[in-house]
Amino acid sequence: MRLKDRTAVVTGAGTGMGRATAELLAREGASVVVNYSRSKDAAEETVSGIRARGGTAVAIAADVSQNDAAVRLMETAVGQFGRLDYLVNNAGWTQRVPQADFDALTDEIWERTIDTNLRGVFYCARAAAPFLKKQADAAIVNISSIAAVTGVASSMAYAASKAGVVTLTKSLARVLAPGIRVNCVLPGLVRTRFVDLPAAFYEGTAKTTPLGRIATVEDVAEAVFFLLATARATTGDSLFVDGGITPLAH
Repeated sequence: MRLKDRTAVVTGAGTGMGRATAELLAREGASVVVNYSRSKDAAEETVSGIRARGGTAVAIAADVSQNDAAVRLMETAVGQFGRLDYLVNNAGWTQRVPQADFDALTDEIWERTIDTNLRGVFYCARAAAPFLKKQADAAIVNISSIAAVTGVASSMAYAASKAGVVTLTKSLARVLAPGIRVNCVLPGLVRTRFVDLPAAFYEGTAKTTPLGRIATVEDVAEAVFFLLATARATTGDSLFVDGGITPLAH
């Protein structure tokens, strides 16, 4: 187990990519904080599954779009496990708004999207940094999206928030070097509860990818693990996980 005696906080870890990441880190020996905001039952189910397989995990509620909550999350994680080595900023929110319908993109949708997807990443990174600096080879991985590059997304606010995550990743990588590596994963279409689309849409997208399939939540988790535990000479970088569509189109 490559992460034995390490501790990781994964935000938004009750379902989807966050859950897959928490499960993988736990299998590799890390003690995992499964953060959630509203999905308490899902988070506790994730923890129960990890514990059933012999892993160590605890569910902690925190709305990462609030600075005080992000600070409490990191303090509670360290209080529970005595240290913090890794932070995965996975929590996100969106609401589908036709991109041509400017009026439908209300201030409320815009603000909630930016607050959760971008402001939350900053708050968590800032709150975690003092604890991460105490550990050798500490790392942060931020989850963005190919929407950051393509501009095509559930809403313009979502695309903008995820583009901000890419830029923020570079800024954090500069500021937190050399002690803390900061990288970014950009998933493409992934079949999760977060994106409710017809099966035919997934199948059609798979046919357009160079690899002939869309990424899974496990693929995203493996990319996160690589950047946390293996890519020790990499910081400020972005890793696409979309079957090759975006990297080969630009």
